[in-house]
Formats: sequence, structure tokens, C-alpha cells
Amino acid sequence: MKRHIYLRMKSVPEAREIFLSRFDLKNLLPPEEIPTVAARGRVTTAPVWARRSSPAAHQAAMDGFAVLAAGTFGATPEHPKQLTLGKEAFPINTGHVMPPGTDAVIMVENVPDPEADPITVEAPVFPWRHVRRIGEDMVAGEMLLPEGVEITPWAQGALLAAGVTRVSVRRLPKVIIIPTGSELVPASELDRELPPDHLPEFNSVILAGLVTEAGGVPEVRGIVRDEVSSLTSALQDALGDADVVIINAGSSAGTEDYTYQAVANLGEVLVHGVSMMPGKPTLLGVVDGKPVIGNPGYPVSAVLSFEQFAAPLLSGIVAKLIPPRPTLEVYPAQNLPSKPGLTEFIRVTLGRVGEKVIATPLPRGAGAITSLVKADGLLVVPALSEGLEEDRPVTAELLVRPEDIEGTLVVLGSHDNTLDLLATLLKSQDFRLRLSSGHIGSQGGLVALRQGRAHLGGSHLLDPETMTYNVPYIERYLAGVPLKLINLAWREQGLMVAQGNPKNIRAIEDLIRPEVRFINRQRGAGTRVLLDYLLKERHLKAAEVQGYEREEYTHMAVAVNVLSGTADAGLGILAAARALGLDFIPLMPERYDLVVPESTYEDPRFQTLLEVIRSPEFKEAATNLGGYDLKDCGKIVWEQ
Repeated sequence: MKRHIYLRMKSVPEAREIFLSRFDLKNLLPPEEIPTVAARGRVTTAPVWARRSSPAAHQAAMDGFAVLAAGTFGATPEHPKQLTLGKEAFPINTGHVMPPGTDAVIMVENVPDPEADPITVEAPVFPWRHVRRIGEDMVAGEMLLPEGVEITPWAQGALLAAGVTRVSVRRLPKVIIIPTGSELVPASELDRELPPDHLPEFNSVILAGLVTEAGGVPEVRGIVRDEVSSLTSALQDALGDADVVIINAGSSAGTEDYTYQAVANLGEVLVHGVSMMPGKPTLLGVVDGKPVIGNPGYPVSAVLSFEQFAAPLLSGIVAKLIPPRPTLEVYPAQNLPSKPGLTEFIRVTLGRVGEKVIATPLPRGAGAITSLVKADGLLVVPALSEGLEEDRPVTAELLVRPEDIEGTLVVLGSHDNTLDLLATLLKSQDFRLRLSSGHIGSQGGLVALRQGRAHLGGSHLLDPETMTYNVPYIERYLAGVPLKLINLAWREQGLMVAQGNPKNIRAIEDLIRPEVRFINRQRGAGTRVLLDYLLKERHLKAAEVQGYEREEYTHMAVAVNVLSGTADAGLGILAAARALGLDFIPLMPERYDLVVPESTYEDPRFQTLLEVIRSPEFKEAATNLGGYDLKDCGKIVWEQ
């Protein structure tokens, strides 16, 4: 199968302009007439005129007595007027039609004895006092709504009051979503165990939700196998019923990516390849005058591509503006290099530390759907940029409410699986609080604290000279800073290897065997420091370890490399090995501490976190992960 390679990628704005300008979005779909009671949120396609006046007759605006105002003139407490019921005064309730010959209402509380007949009037009323006159709100023939406005709940009320029971509105586009991929399993079958070569299909659920939010009506079709003929047939069938078609996956340049051929066979490909990351494989086309979008298969790519192309298309069809996301000036927690020539969208968590809002990057892979779940904001790296610099202000698009950021505690430093437990339990303790953790290594965390970019840090730095943890490094990086060192856990460090240990790895010495591939942690990570100590202790050279320069930022990422077979061993914690079913060769226990400046320690948010750390719930959950000794959990082990 021949690949279709991207020859000339378009920029995001250029691709969007080429695509949207091809269609007359205003007239792409004919209008439809629907009942007013069902019209909330729809957009009018023509002016709407009142069929009757409101009110249609003079109405009382207060409870009391309807009278002819002239009959009350001259009344005072000393010289009151007497009005006979049924002749000169008529009991009336709010909203009732005024009797003939009356033009004012005396409020019931202004009548000394409302049960008397005649009633006594001690002050005059003026004509039309407390009366809603005919057409006061609207007059028959008056325009109620112009063309192109969204019908609100109160607009529905006004329309019905004016006798308008049906309105002409923009038709909601029907969007058919076609998931593709021979390896996919539909959501309805995900209760069963999946074979290793099969994947759950969930992008269609995401896209259907996004379609609904954008104003369309989604319909998800069955999964189409990776065959040109099958996809072409599915696309042709969908076009008979859809206003817009989204084909998910198969838009890339692989040998089994057939979206390009299917669209080209039936219509015209306008754009194939957009200079954005994630989302580069996006395809934009037209078949039978209808928009067709080839949406990338990786979930983050699918979402970001939808936002840039499908969302504005649907917005134009239904005539609703997409409100811009609020923005905020933020400071990246670390350098974020990016490929020049591509606009990159980086998902981040956000938390205010002092006067700055710190942006901690989440995994940048296009398949990391959890990076969208956890994200508070998006950083956009322009195509001509080589990335964003640590601690240099940039603008973030907010995915959460601004007030959510104020409840976030930012922890930067070494990765540990218990941080995710703390995040969950902290949220359970107080829904206003969140824990945002960035994995930049123990030394990186200490530097971040020194620069005021984190509330606290996670550290497990072994000092080979004293065989103690963290204190010598704190005295070097944070000399004179008042702080507390609080133990989170003792944990078991060791070698993670594939199940069954096929390479028979037993000790650090085995890492220099030529057939053993290693995966390392990044510079500055406590685990990297431990590895260097263990190599030096055994008089082994790092250059002899195949893979010493290959780096990952978390224990789980190292474990995944071993699980996938791209590495035979990695140094990490037992909890990570157990989570992925790997074998584990223990080497030594180590102390993992939280470095907490005094200003953070006194913060009520941290005090709540400390309660969680010391709680039985956290200790039980951490113990269940495996490899943790919580004998000192929550204890202040050192102060400066």
C-alpha cells in the first residue's frame, strides 16, 4: 500500500480559512419551523413579529379596587370620599382585566376598611395608576426578535405572550461520526478482556459530546475496517443522511490510513496535514457539497483538531459564536522545547504561588487522554518558536474557572505514585483544593522552591558521603530558607524487569551486559543520583550501561518502557513495577520527603493536606500500592 505523504502542510489559520471559505455556512442548511416551547438555544432565521398585544387589555397591576380616577379627586383624611362597590369601585386582583369605565386601582392596603361598602378613600389616585395598559409590553405587529439571535428562556416567554407559537430557526446540522480501525472494539463490548492487539474505541464518544456542545446532532456509525472500499462505501452512505461527516482515524500518512483515498475518490481533499501538534494528520475535504473532516486517531489530536476546524464549522452553520476562553498570564515550571514550524498545544495544570501562576506541563503525547482530563489550561507555542522558557511569562487559555486555580497547591520535584493518592484524597477532603504535581526531579524541585515556583517539593536525594537523605542538598540549594522536611514514606528502590525476568537480571552489575537495554531517569532525579552512586560503589562506568542516556521523567514511564519491551530494565520503585505487573529486584530502601517552606506550612491549604497525609485512609491506600513503609509518614524529620 502506497503512503500519501504530507507535501505541503498548511498553518492552522490557513487551513481553517481554506476549509470554511468553501461553504456558504449561512445557507448550507434550510431553516426549519419548530414550536416555540422547544426553541431555547436556537437561532432565528427571520424577524419574529408579535401576533397580539401584551397585555391585550388594560389589567390591574395591584390587588385593590378599580375606580375612575376623577371620582377620587379632592379626597383627604379630613374629607374622605365614599365609593359604592359595584358602581364606583370594583374589587380586583393583580392581572385581572379592568372593568369598563375605570382607569386606576386603589391598593387594598390604602383602604381603611376593605370589607366596608361603600369604601372610604382618603387620598386621590391619578389616571392609570397601578394599571398595565394595552400594549404596554408589546404591540401587535411589533418586532420581537430580529434575525440571527439566540432564543433565550425569557425570549420564549415573550414570544408566547405575543401569540407566537412557532418560530423559524437555523437547522441543527446532523454530524455523522465514522470510527475506523480494524483493531478497535466498540464501547458496548468493553466489559470483556481485550486481546493485546485490540484497542478500545472511545474517540467517537468524545467527538459526539463535542458535536453536541458545538450545536450539532451527532450520530455514531459502526466501526469501519481498514479497507479503502469499506471506508469509501461508509462515507458515501453517510453523506446520504448527514450534513457533516467526521471520519476518525486513518487520516495520517501510514500504509493503512485510507481517509485521503476515500475522500479523494468521492470528492475533493482541500487540506491534508496541518502544522499543529497534536493534530498534524487532519484532513479537510468536501464531497457532494458537504464538509468532510478526517480527524486524527490519537485522542488529544482528535480533540484539538475538532476545536480548530469542526467547532468553527458547526458554529457558522448554527450561527452561534464560540466564546473565547479566558486567558491568564502564567509562568512555565520548566523549559518546554518545541519543534519549529508546528503550532504546539501544551496541556498544563495551574496553581498560584505568591504573585505568579505556575504552569506545570502534563504529558505531551497525542495519545495521553488523561492530559486533557487533568488540564487546567493550554499553552500555545507559535510555529516560529523553538519552545517556551522556564519562568518566563506566557498566556494560557483557561480550561477551568479562574477561582479553581486559587485552591491549588503546586508540588514540583521527584515523582512518586502516592502524590496521585494525595491529590484524590485532598479533593475528597475539601472540593475547593487541588494538588498539582510536576515531575522535574528532586534537584529541580529544590531549585523551583528557591525561585518561588512551587509551594513544596518532593525529594529523595541520597548524599553518598553521609548516607543521609535530602538535608545536605537542602543546605546547598536552600540555605537560610525557613522550612520543614516532612517524611511521606520510605519506599523500596530496585530494578524493574519484564515478567519472568527473561534476561536473568539480578544486580546492578548485570546492567553492563551488552544484551541488556536500560532506561534511565532524567538528570537531577533522585533515582538517577542513586543509580550513579550504585555504579560508582561497584566501580562500574555509566558509559558501559546501554541506554544510560535514555531518560524518562517518572517511575511509571520507566515501567512502561520495560513493559513494552523497549528496555529490559529500569531503576524505580516497587509500586510502579507492581502497577504494571513487572518483576522487581529490590536494591535498597530510601526516604521520600516533602520539602515545605515555612510560608507553605502555615498555609491553611497545606494544613489540610497534612491532615490527609497523616490520615488512616492515606496510609492504607499507600500500603496497598506496595513497597512503602509508612513508619515516619507525616513526621517532621528536620527543620531549618
